[in-house]
Amino acid sequence: MEQKKYTEQPVITLNNGIDIPALGFGVWQMEDLKECENAVIKAIHTGYRMIDTAAIYLNENAVGDAIRNSGVDRDKLFITSKLWVQDTTYGEAKSAFQRTLDRLQLDYLDMYLIHWPYADFTGAWKAMEELYEEGKIQAIGVCNFTIEKMEELKANAKVLPVINQIELHPIFQQKELQMYNKENNIITQPWSPLGNGNAGLLDNEKLKSITGKYSKTVAQIILRWHLQEGFCVIPKSVTSSRIEENFNVFDFELTDDEMNTVRSLDTGKRLFFDPKDIAWEKKMLSSVADI
Repeated sequence: MEQKKYTEQPVITLNNGIDIPALGFGVWQMEDLKECENAVIKAIHTGYRMIDTAAIYLNENAVGDAIRNSGVDRDKLFITSKLWVQDTTYGEAKSAFQRTLDRLQLDYLDMYLIHWPYADFTGAWKAMEELYEEGKIQAIGVCNFTIEKMEELKANAKVLPVINQIELHPIFQQKELQMYNKENNIITQPWSPLGNGNAGLLDNEKLKSITGKYSKTVAQIILRWHLQEGFCVIPKSVTSSRIEENFNVFDFELTDDEMNTVRSLDTGKRLFFDPKDIAWEKKMLSSVADI
């Protein structure tokens, strides 16, 4: 398949040579399907070319409708979805992938990720490698994988993950995992890059002190920090003005001191789910969704 070019924004080249837009649009927690469709259409019209969804979000149909109704050719977009825990086995992964394609109304995915490092993820990875070799997926990766789980996957893999999508924002930066990803030529992709509005992040005085110089918001400062760290970032919003605001981050650059100011906010404390939490793992393994 011909390599895509995204002229509207910077790209990151993955370890398999595929380009991915550096800034994308996430749809986690968008449960109202019409609202989700409208938000994705607005994002595409704003200039976003990467859309990130997942089977468990239960909105792949809405994303597919948005792609079809956006007026932008499919081959100009980078579409990602994710394999849910109940299907994370060799035997189930391919049929789950096909259901995702059907809901999205697509004949291939740009990227497919294992959502959590649970169940038979090495078996699921083998199935994904086969789909990748068949050209049905342009790139394969993982979400929420710790260093230990990455090492286990690597020991059983023919194809290295291109991305590890993890919880990462200024107050939880996972610097050791960041470094591991970088050393292994795996791109770090933060989910909830703005902290989902938690912990007063958007009201942080240190971040506010940077905004006036650039006539930007705190959210824009944070997203610019992510981009300059080399991350592939996927903010989300259903509000038109915020969708535009989050995309308007390519016309300024933070100084080294300002980058260090953001780095200094790291508390080492998660706001969400810990993949090492046994109780969380058991909950995920026992949950079955109609997907």
